[in-house]
Amino acid sequence: MSGSSLFKMRFVHLDLKGAPPKVSYFSEVFPLFRALGADGLLIEYEDTFPYEGRLRLLRAPHAYSPSEVKEILQLAAQNGLEVIPLVQTFGHMEFVLKHAALAHLREVALFPNTLNPHEAESLALVAAMLGQVMELHAGARWLHIGCDEVCHLGEGEASRQWLQQQAQNSTAVLCLAHIRAVASLVRARHPATTPLVWDDMLRDMPEDQLSASGLPQLVEPVLWDYGADLDVRGKVLLVEKYRKCGFPRLWAASAFKGATGPHQTLPPIEHHVRNNVQWLQVAACGPADALRGIVLTGWQRYDHFSVLCELLPVGIPSLAACLQSLLHGGFAEEARAKVENLLGIPSLEMTGFASEGAGSFPGSDILALVTQVGLHLSGSVEEMLQRDRYVTGWFSPYHRRRKLIHPAMVQHIQPQVLSLLARWSALVRELEAALHRVFPQDAVDEWLEENVQPSLGRLQALLQDLGEAAGPQAPPASPGPDP
Repeated sequence: MSGSSLFKMRFVHLDLKGAPPKVSYFSEVFPLFRALGADGLLIEYEDTFPYEGRLRLLRAPHAYSPSEVKEILQLAAQNGLEVIPLVQTFGHMEFVLKHAALAHLREVALFPNTLNPHEAESLALVAAMLGQVMELHAGARWLHIGCDEVCHLGEGEASRQWLQQQAQNSTAVLCLAHIRAVASLVRARHPATTPLVWDDMLRDMPEDQLSASGLPQLVEPVLWDYGADLDVRGKVLLVEKYRKCGFPRLWAASAFKGATGPHQTLPPIEHHVRNNVQWLQVAACGPADALRGIVLTGWQRYDHFSVLCELLPVGIPSLAACLQSLLHGGFAEEARAKVENLLGIPSLEMTGFASEGAGSFPGSDILALVTQVGLHLSGSVEEMLQRDRYVTGWFSPYHRRRKLIHPAMVQHIQPQVLSLLARWSALVRELEAALHRVFPQDAVDEWLEENVQPSLGRLQALLQDLGEAAGPQAPPASPGPDP
């Protein structure tokens, strides 16, 4: 493996709060991650962690068992991948605070995203969560405690009262106090473990406030930016600012998927490669040891309540291109050849989306089928409903509502709709089987309901209206198989 990268460590983020892969899939992809240049994993379990006792209510139905978590960690170790667990402890607490039994710990009663930092029970809850996670990750060198996007902080009743008590009280002070409390707790209970935090809540704070907060002695900030037009100079200045405040080590965070739209199904590879290459430029402009490593984030949902974005198998070509770009200083011929060789792709498509049917990596069948659905399903249905002359001319919404149709038109429309529905239903059955090999049932159901059913439902509704309008004039239309 090349040692030329400006980042000595490259961690792949596994966001398990949506479509968490089966352990069997990890056994297939971890060797590939290592071969592509990854050194470790940042694992964000959220509701897939097997919490016990009074925290058991946090578990999703598809949560991993303790033995499965141990197996994931064992597979990582066998492939030379160091693991950093991530537990949200301030913002993005929806998976915790959505539960009625814990809703009283919300910063704002209406919103389940942010923890109330004034409640002693809040820190006790965080301590219990971290304790259970660290029990299964004993010896972890780092523990990511989240703390990004702490929305509505200062808007809760307790916070409003506290902000009015003294002139120096501010949301920044409140934010720093809670992060310091959580980080201190980690340091006290796990002296060999360093807490990491996302940096967005710290970026705009004055240097003297950050210096005096005590955080530089407790945490390592992770600077994140997923844009393809990243402000390199601005990031270099931010690195300098944090170092002046006393933070001895910093991290960067780029993205390989899940950062270009909450409902994205296919990652724009060129966007993500540019993002990672620009982070290399940031690293090149500062002291050699300023950025300890880089996390390539792969978000699976924007938050606990949002839809699924690009599935992990679909994002692997993007991950491969990004890792190799970090190793080679860009995505030139050598990096491209390595990616194409390791993924079994004849020619990696950078500007569009992956070519259909290409690839021999674990999950490449899912990529091929998702690509067909993502690029062609809704368009083919739209073509039938909005541009077919028989449908638009003789079975428009006006006709459909009144169940009116010329009998001859049934013979033109019905066979076409049945043929299109049969073609897509067959492909979707193939996709469903492929998804089942990698994901739990509820993830498969969610993806198909979001990305397939709306289009197939339009075809099925057209067939039903056609059958009702034709009445006894024509044989009843088959609704077609469900996806």
